[in-house]
Amino acid sequence: MKRLRSVAFSLLFPLWTGICCIGLAFGPLLPRKGALAMALLWVRSVAWIERRVLGLDYRVIGRENLPSHGAFIVAAKHQSTFETMKLHLILNDPAIVLKKELLRIPIWGRYLKQTGMIPIDRSAGRRAVGDMLTASQQAKAEGRPIVIFPQGTRVPAGAKRNYKSGVVALYQDLDLPIVPLALNSGLFWPKNGMKHGGTATFSFLSPIAPGMEPDAALSLLEERLETETNRLVAEEIQENANS
Repeated sequence: MKRLRSVAFSLLFPLWTGICCIGLAFGPLLPRKGALAMALLWVRSVAWIERRVLGLDYRVIGRENLPSHGAFIVAAKHQSTFETMKLHLILNDPAIVLKKELLRIPIWGRYLKQTGMIPIDRSAGRRAVGDMLTASQQAKAEGRPIVIFPQGTRVPAGAKRNYKSGVVALYQDLDLPIVPLALNSGLFWPKNGMKHGGTATFSFLSPIAPGMEPDAALSLLEERLETETNRLVAEEIQENANS
């Protein structure tokens, strides 16, 4: 049954996305808020299909660690496509730091640009950091949460990868708190292999207040994120073993 649901979802997800692209083709011509509303319709419809077809849902813990107003930085683990969509449902109008190549995707690339995401050219070196900081200052002025994946790319659940300096560049330049976001979504939606149902967990951790030395802030972020992520992954694996 699990395999059948996974196959059905793997067929339905791209089919539904393709259909939506027809209706969304003119969205980027709208004002930013209009384009954002249309993109959210697709995100919510995909979440509905995930629940009904794949049997995959999510829960959020630690919401009390999110600042109640103003901009802040979310340093999130990145294990799958799943969380990149759910961030738009969990946070209010996030500005997500992403690789510039995504802007080349037909239709969706225009949405990413129109809705105020923060693209970076990873081949541009220091200039990429400068461009990211400039765009992030605009997001801060708008009071939007700024999301960055501190390891710079998708990392499978249980795998290790060094943390990059981009997150502390934001931390220093914006003078904002960092809220770590741990998750275990890669267990349900791996880059390669069968997707399956269950309940993915998103865990917001205690903020790292502005003003720390960059190296100390990065070390604390890595310690908190890795510890909580490992706990979530181990908890889910153990639960599956007992079921």
